[in-house]
Parts: sequence; C-alpha cells; structure tokens
Amino acid sequence: MKLACVIHRFGADIAGGSETNCRQIATHLAAAHHVTILTTRARDHVTWRNAYPGGESRLGPLTVLRFPVARPRNIGRFIDISDAVFSGRATAADEEEWFRENGPVTPDLLEFLDRRGREFDRVLFWSYRYFNTFFGLPLAADRAVLVPTAEEDPAIHIGLLSEFFARPAGYLFLTAEEQQLIGRRAPAATPSAVIGCGIDPPSSAGGGPSLERLGVTDPFVLYLGRIDPNKGCDTLLQHFSRFVEQGGRAQLVMAGPANMPVPDAPWIRRLGFVDAALRDALLARTRALVVPSPYESLSMVLVEAWNRSVPALVNARCAVLLGQMLRANGGLYYRTAAEFVAALDFLLGHQDVAGRFGQQGFEYVDREYRWPTVMAKVESLLERVGTPAPPACPKHAV
Repeated sequence: MKLACVIHRFGADIAGGSETNCRQIATHLAAAHHVTILTTRARDHVTWRNAYPGGESRLGPLTVLRFPVARPRNIGRFIDISDAVFSGRATAADEEEWFRENGPVTPDLLEFLDRRGREFDRVLFWSYRYFNTFFGLPLAADRAVLVPTAEEDPAIHIGLLSEFFARPAGYLFLTAEEQQLIGRRAPAATPSAVIGCGIDPPSSAGGGPSLERLGVTDPFVLYLGRIDPNKGCDTLLQHFSRFVEQGGRAQLVMAGPANMPVPDAPWIRRLGFVDAALRDALLARTRALVVPSPYESLSMVLVEAWNRSVPALVNARCAVLLGQMLRANGGLYYRTAAEFVAALDFLLGHQDVAGRFGQQGFEYVDREYRWPTVMAKVESLLERVGTPAPPACPKHAV
C-alpha cells in the first residue's frame, strides 16, 4: 500500500508520546509499504514556531514532507478560548476556533491532502485534538484511520467531536479504555483495533553511567518524562513530601525537561533530559516507577518500565493507568495522598513482592506489546478499512 501518516510534529529528536508512536509504527509499516509522513516544520509543541527546514527529506525508510506553520500559537488567545469552550457554554464557532488556536495552523498541509490525498491508499492521523487532524481528516475520510490518543480530559467533551468521530473509516486505539471513550461516538460498524504500543525485548548490556556521580542514591523511585502539572507532577511532589514527613526514606529522581518549578529539597534529584544509556541505568536500579498523570491514552513509560521488570505505582484517578495496572498486575495504585504513602512504603519494604509485580509486568508486555503482535493488528485493520460489508441476503421475490 501507499500510506500517509499525518502528525503535528515529527523528528528523531522529539520525545512526545503520540509523536514517538507515529514514528515507530510508520517505520515498521515501511518494511512492507511506501510510507510518507505529512507534518509541520514545528519542533516546540507550545509555540509551534517553524524550526525544521521545509519540503521533502528522509528519516530512515520514511519520506517526510514538512509544511510551514502559518503563525505561532498565541498563548493568551488559546487560554481565553479554552476557558470559553470548557465552560460548556461555547458555540460551535467557538469550538472550531479552539482547534485553530490549539494549532499548529498549517493550511498548506490541508491543501496537499485536498489535492493529493487520493494518491494514498490509507491516510493515518495521530491525535484528534490538533489542527491538521481535526480539519485534515474530513478531506480523506473514506480512507482515513484515526489514532486518537484520547484522554479523559476536558477537550474530549467538545461538542463538534460527535460529528468528527463519526467520520474515520477506521480506528487504531492504544487501550481498551480509549476505545470505550471514543466508541460511544463512532458508528458501531467502523473497523477498529486495540494495538497498545510496540517495544523490543530489553538488551542484556550491562554497565552504563555511574548514578552515584549524578547524586542518585539508593533507594530511589523514578519519575520519567516531562515535569509538568498536566502530568500530575505538582501532586506527586506534594505526596512525596508527605511520605518523607512521615518518616519515609527514599529519593525521588525526576528525569525529564521541566515546565514547572521543582523545589530544592534534599529528597529530590532532578536530572533534566536523559539519554538512552542513563535512562536504562535508572530503570535498572530504581525500586519503582511512579506515574502520577491524571490523563493518559497509554503510558509508554509504564510499558518501558515493565519491559525492565520494574514495579510501578500509578494514579488510579486515570482510568487508562488503572486499566493497564489491573491487566498486568505490575504494581500498586493510589487515589489519595495517604494511599500513595502506604503503597510506596509497601513497595520499598517488601522487595520480594515488588519483584513479583515487576515480573508480572514484564510477562504482560511480552505477551501484548512485542512488535510482531502490534503490527499484525495494524496490518489487519488497514486491510479491513474501506472493505465493503458483506451484502445482506436478498429477499425472495414475491
């Protein structure tokens, strides 16, 4: 097949969840198909400023077409329109404006889809909330496969989405919870598959950088990802502070770029962006991974930790995280600060049980998330999209 993948930003140096998922799936699809990435020149997901050169380039087996962002995001306007839309009193015009202000506004990409979209057998769109998916998918609806990366957050309740979610010819969902969230507004006959995310078995290479030289001390628990209130990091810091105040002895290591202030406390070690080698070393030594996010379509870092047999502690207020945890039985979950403290204390104090949780997480990943399993589901869905339903049995002539 000739396939196009539409994504709001794209690059080997971009670590966002949907962007990584798109890059990995597109690369695996390229083993059997001709795959073109349709994306923007933006690198930063807050401003959408043009950063990459425009036009055609290559990334491994992928052809990449980059289109210019017409204007950077106006944060003030976006906040104002978000307040209006999420109040529940917005008009349809306000809701449509929300998708424009969210960006990245790329009219040339839409024009390309309108003019040349039929050159592709299937067009895959990542993340419903961005301009290029919301306005671009209807231009290729008869061959469009949507990977919504949807979360139970305020945006999912925008009224215009009821019509939008009825348009795709097929769906690829990351979790059963996401399928349930979107499925209520998609026609029942629309082909779909729950694919999770692919991951290779861990390497057995030893060594790696010295954690002690970085000020990381045992025992420690690990937060891995963007340090942001939207990822639950403000609540994580409050809960961990309470754990320390109640006599807990462990270090919280936070690895990732920070979009919020982080207190200068002796029990926190901030590392900033970490490379693959340091990431592996942290996962090899941590007592547990903590995932505090209230909104997820799928936690790839949780899958990565279980791939290393690391037990996890997750925010049960997020239905997706709770579902992943219950299916894997790979750790514990919490809803309150008291539950967080008790669960963390248990994981640190019962290393035998924590080890079993980690092993069960690995077995779940090995069963569900290896690339051959994931790509078989993707390929099956692509074949089913656009295939007419079997004709009904003809009525007997009277």
